[in-house]
Amino acid sequence: MTKTDGSTWDRLEWRRRLETFGDNDAAVLASGPKGQIDGVCNLGELTDKGRETTLALGHRLRDLYVDKLLYMPKIITNADMIYLRATPMPRALESVQQTFWGMYPLTARTAAFSPPTIITRTPQDETLFPNEASCRRFSQLMQAFGQRTAARWNDTPDMAYLTSRISKWMPNSSNVAVDSHPRLSGIMDTINSTLAHGPETRLPAPFYDSKARAIIDKIGVEEWFSGYKESNEYRQTGIGGLAGDIVARMVGSAAKSGNEDLAGRDGESTKEAGKELQVKFGMSGCHDTTLAALLASLGCFEGESWPPYTSHIAFELFQESGSSSQSLNLDKPTATTKSPLQTLFGSKDKPNLPEQSITRKPTTALSTPEKQILNGHYVRVRYNDKPMTVPGCRLPGKHLEGDESFCTLVRNPLRFPTY
Repeated sequence: MTKTDGSTWDRLEWRRRLETFGDNDAAVLASGPKGQIDGVCNLGELTDKGRETTLALGHRLRDLYVDKLLYMPKIITNADMIYLRATPMPRALESVQQTFWGMYPLTARTAAFSPPTIITRTPQDETLFPNEASCRRFSQLMQAFGQRTAARWNDTPDMAYLTSRISKWMPNSSNVAVDSHPRLSGIMDTINSTLAHGPETRLPAPFYDSKARAIIDKIGVEEWFSGYKESNEYRQTGIGGLAGDIVARMVGSAAKSGNEDLAGRDGESTKEAGKELQVKFGMSGCHDTTLAALLASLGCFEGESWPPYTSHIAFELFQESGSSSQSLNLDKPTATTKSPLQTLFGSKDKPNLPEQSITRKPTTALSTPEKQILNGHYVRVRYNDKPMTVPGCRLPGKHLEGDESFCTLVRNPLRFPTY
């Protein structure tokens, strides 16, 4: 809201209620299990339980990166060193908000702290989830793997068991199938969602049969994620964009290359009084299909179940004690138009990189001086607070001596393996 002269802005507080159809198609207010009409979630929004668990995730991140590792400061005056991003889905944005609040509550922010910037993209540009809507080839591959899963499982004793347990609640008591209506993956989502929110939202007991849930999970994981294990094209089109972004940020941070170019406080550049700030921590609100796609592409999703709610992956960049990074020595650096990812990390004293920067070069194309910049840096992948071992990092020289979960950065651990 603004005053009539437009000189200042104020906020309008308002309350939302959802409307739906009742008997005889009459418009009625949507209500909760106890008749609540305020605070009812719409499709795609975060529930109160989701807010609790993402807030708790923020507390765990603070305990690790602030209190134990002393990597992030205890109190911040702004969020310029933190890169926040979310997909267009409301629950992803709300998850980022809650997690950030848990990591930096009011007591850890100064009185002058200004609203943090959260980056979003248009749906067609989004890489934080496998985006079949904007990549026709990936959509074709998804359909092909889905049809293969249906052909494998629809006429099996396992599917017959599911039909015997829950078909009476299917439309027209039809059989359960991978490609039924609703699809088996949709039934799984409903089971998991209701199971997470207590008895007031529960389905009939047969939906929670332990054997039935294990079968549904096994088939769902195969339908959605087997393509990342088996097809390089599936990996590239499905999650390659995000993997490339992650690698570029880590390499750029290790090389201390480029300049800050993201919107900071009040829409201004993060460059303040000629001082550029380096991003130290990135947090992105994404989805279960994002996490499993990354893990399956890296080869470390074997035997895992469908990611539970509030799951997270941490890609941690370490520098070996005693090693020191040095910037690229370019006699005449070429000025180029910089994209946010090419210029995400950097400092005032570092030269601009030429158009083909080190952040986007394949490992095989790196020169010896460029590899030396990345020496002494290691990457660890943690999934739900558990360190994961990437198969490609088990070979001698590809990990920190004594711990295979620390991949050498120069090996480029997120470069998809060849099967």
